[in-house]
Amino acid sequence: MLRLQTPLPEGYADAGEDALAARIAAAKETLGDRLLILGHHYQRDEVMRWADLRGDSFGLSRMAADNRSAEYVVFCGVHFMAESADILTADHQQVILPDLNAGCSMADMADLESVEEAWDALADVTDLDRIVPITYMNSSAALKAFVGRAGGAVCTSSNARAVLTWALGKGDKVLFFPDQHLGRNTGYQLGFTEDDMRVWNPRLDLGGLDEKDVKEATFLLWKGHCSVHQRFRPEHVAAFRAQHPEGIVLAHPECAHDVVELADEVGSTDAIIKAVAAAPAGATIAVATEIHLVQRLEAETPDKTVVSLDPLVCPCSTMFRIDAAHLAWVLENLVEGRVVNRITVDADTTEWAKVALERMLAIR
Repeated sequence: MLRLQTPLPEGYADAGEDALAARIAAAKETLGDRLLILGHHYQRDEVMRWADLRGDSFGLSRMAADNRSAEYVVFCGVHFMAESADILTADHQQVILPDLNAGCSMADMADLESVEEAWDALADVTDLDRIVPITYMNSSAALKAFVGRAGGAVCTSSNARAVLTWALGKGDKVLFFPDQHLGRNTGYQLGFTEDDMRVWNPRLDLGGLDEKDVKEATFLLWKGHCSVHQRFRPEHVAAFRAQHPEGIVLAHPECAHDVVELADEVGSTDAIIKAVAAAPAGATIAVATEIHLVQRLEAETPDKTVVSLDPLVCPCSTMFRIDAAHLAWVLENLVEGRVVNRITVDADTTEWAKVALERMLAIR
């Protein structure tokens, strides 16, 4: 999805690191408790150093919702994260995204129109009461609202197993979007096999399936993926184990299933952080997730060696758009009484997205 970020005014893009740091520090001090800066784990260090709170996407949104004193919530992450924060925060709080072009390629692989078309197509060949739609947190507010209206729920990489178990207690099929890999890996965790799964390609009629496929499948997995996590391959695991026979491989569940099968542990960003902390001193750990988190774990756990599973490291290109220059720009505008890059979700979408999120929170 194309979002239009205006070019930074003169004096930001060409400012040096020290100058930007001084300007950000001054703006933070001026704004005081009126400001809350959230930093996602994948942010670059020049941004993360200013975060009041760090975490994963939903965790940060919950933290923002728990803070009622901050008037301005600056979310250093991507667009869908800022939308979730706007949904969960109070009316007097304004959520700001430093760069509007910081989107998520995975989230953009499923849009409301395509999902509604898929839902209508499924209605032509099977009873929709049998299908529970589940959207990953990495999706637009519009899709969260869609699943809220349609009796489904949101999930995170931490609670996908519990949410899918809940869904299969309501119906006998799940339409899971936008990340096929999280859906597939969770299905395997629940004891299902590839025979129970079909990939739904939104570019093809009936997702590229025939009526028999739809009726036999338990999991209809949207053809979407994370461009970073899909880079990791089994040969990376083999190369790491050849060099470090006692090494530990940690993988995010957005990785392909053939990588997840070979990993020692699989989990969300928070789970990966905890696994690194729990590893014995002297351990060598290969992590299959975004490079900024990997580098931060290496720096913050000096008694262990933490490396990227893929030696040709690749940052999240959209998350990488948030930099010190954009952060300084939005903060200095706030000091001057101007709110730029505010992210807002309309009332109807907010209402139904909250329904989907609250269903998720009620699932144990």
